[in-house]
Amino acid sequence: MGLFRRNNQPERRGTPSDLLVVGLGNPGEKYAGTRHNVGADAVHLLAQRHGVTLKSGRERAMAGEAVVGGLRMALAVPLTYMNESGLAVRPLARRYGIDDAEKLVIVQDELDLPLGRLKVKIGGGLAGHNGLKSVKAHLGTTDFVRVRIGVGKPTNAASGADHVLKKVSKATRAELDLTIEEAADAVETILGAGPVEAMSRHNGS
Repeated sequence: MGLFRRNNQPERRGTPSDLLVVGLGNPGEKYAGTRHNVGADAVHLLAQRHGVTLKSGRERAMAGEAVVGGLRMALAVPLTYMNESGLAVRPLARRYGIDDAEKLVIVQDELDLPLGRLKVKIGGGLAGHNGLKSVKAHLGTTDFVRVRIGVGKPTNAASGADHVLKKVSKATRAELDLTIEEAADAVETILGAGPVEAMSRHNGS
């Protein structure tokens, strides 16, 4: 039985994916380009790189699949709001036959990393991230891989929510876009060489 399968739900038919990559964010134009949506932006970039059209389905997500170097990589962006991400991630894991938490990669914004920094992490704490909390609640584990895109902490009295949900300056957006590119590179490393190698290549000092 797959790690994320309930007893009354069937396994995926056909070949399972080698990796499921989920980019977290909020749906709608209101949130486009904000710090909170950088995870979703990274998955959209991966879809562009590999010619994948993300389509909506029963899993409450936009999803598609690519074959990269002979390996199957499923890409998805939930259509739920951030704090309900797990409602999409669990059925996505079932759809793509994910039977090991380390075959699930969550790409997310990270307040605890400076703007422009990227870290790959396996399991561990959730640092108060509501999207990760929802994924944990629905999967019952925190052992999945995270690609954490640094968005920095607010420098004034603004709350973390205000910081990640408001529009950003052109300079900030340019720096975020560079880190989103690196996040996509890190996902490709995870697919081809595994998360430990991705940590070695992409985490820096």
